[in-house]
Amino acid sequence: MGKMKILVVGNLHPILFKIFKANKWQCTHLAKVDYNIVSVEIENYEGLIVRGLKVDKQLLDKAINLKFIGRAGSGLDKIDVEYASKKGVKVFNSPEGNADAVGEHCVGMVLSLLKNIAKSNQQLKNQHWDRQGNTGVELSAQTVAIIGYGNTGHAFAKKLSGFNCKVLAYDKYKKNYGDEYAVEASLKQIFKQATVVSLHLPLTVETLNYFSFNFYKHFVQPFWLINSSRGKVVFLKEVEAAFKLGFLKGAALDVFETEPLFIKPLKKQPMEYLLNNQNVLFTPHIAGVTKQSYKNMSKVLANKVTKCFVENSVHN
Repeated sequence: MGKMKILVVGNLHPILFKIFKANKWQCTHLAKVDYNIVSVEIENYEGLIVRGLKVDKQLLDKAINLKFIGRAGSGLDKIDVEYASKKGVKVFNSPEGNADAVGEHCVGMVLSLLKNIAKSNQQLKNQHWDRQGNTGVELSAQTVAIIGYGNTGHAFAKKLSGFNCKVLAYDKYKKNYGDEYAVEASLKQIFKQATVVSLHLPLTVETLNYFSFNFYKHFVQPFWLINSSRGKVVFLKEVEAAFKLGFLKGAALDVFETEPLFIKPLKKQPMEYLLNNQNVLFTPHIAGVTKQSYKNMSKVLANKVTKCFVENSVHN
């Protein structure tokens, strides 16, 4: 394909620009994510690359020359993919680029919970020495359930393989996905066996508030919860309720329904309860954020776009 004009919005690694330049494509970089500016300028571009920008119907209607949207990362919940498809606009993302980063972070979070690492660290900083109270449990003795066996779920399972724990995987939209790292399981099996549950789900109408009473009420034994997927898959009020009802032993959350976490007032009670709960671990949406993933996400995305618009045009 000939020259394309591409609008890049947000903080992308230079390798993306290098790959596009090699294709003789012209890139305009808008470092600040500004919906209004993009709305005015988008009619001049065939390509749009984003990280956090919302791409809705209104924006797509103004994008009269747009051929593709690329999202550096995994989640597409801010892009109206269905409407883009109707308008003939291809949508790309790069979940492969940060899967290892997320998998590693999940390992770190589950070990911190099971071994009381964050809890005992804070106690010691407050000059409190408690060996007996921080007696941990071994990961090898756990049954880890991974719900959503895509790129990050698989990466987590692979990284668990050295810990000799049992790993179950459930994915509603796949078949025969069991592998050397995880055993394909039903939700019924997970409810019965799991002691650690890690969610790796996109945000959709179906997964909104996935971690509700109707989900966790089925678990036979209390478990540790990990969420590194999307904030609105797990609402804080539901986490509080699950603790108070005895379903949760601990929780590690990297994503939240409102981000940054404290920028908008949340209901005081669940925040106060969870912030004071030593078995709750928070990280600020950093599971997929590493120096390596920053480059990999841009590289994977740029290569996908190139394969579609350059390689395919050569073969046609």
